[in-house]
Amino acid sequence: MIQPIGFVEPSIIERLSFDINSKVKFFRAIASEYELPLIDEAYNSRRMQYNSSIILDYLSRSFGRISGNYRVLGVLDVDIYADALNFVFGEAMLGGGFAVISLFRLRPEFYGYSTDMELFFERALKEAVHELGHTLGLRHCPNRRCVMHFSNSIADTDFKSYMFCSECEFKLMGMALKFKV
Repeated sequence: MIQPIGFVEPSIIERLSFDINSKVKFFRAIASEYELPLIDEAYNSRRMQYNSSIILDYLSRSFGRISGNYRVLGVLDVDIYADALNFVFGEAMLGGGFAVISLFRLRPEFYGYSTDMELFFERALKEAVHELGHTLGLRHCPNRRCVMHFSNSIADTDFKSYMFCSECEFKLMGMALKFKV
């Protein structure tokens, strides 16, 4: 499920869901029509950012225990960070059912460029698939073209694909056989 947290333009949630369903074979996405409120406790006024770990915990508490192949991807349109990092594009529970991504730094305008919605949606898809890959147990991949490669900058996100490399795909297929996904 693609779950907006705070206000996210509904057309963005719809497009992200469509892109996942049409381009990624390991996931089926359903767009939530319900907006989960953004919690004040996650906001750090000194940094002027939201703590992704607090939001991820909030998301998991909001949905409770989930089972099977069900995953919840929270989507925010605010700047997020994780402890010891200046910012993150997203965060996930490794092998768990929950992940979050932020659209804030995926927009070309953030870097002083003109609006480019196709580039924006491509970046959103990559970060969504990356975090969902973590929920399936995948760790960061050394292959710079693999969607599971760690993005330290937007250039890293732009360079990598939205697809899993053959090694990560092999791991996912093994997991699917093990758990009869």
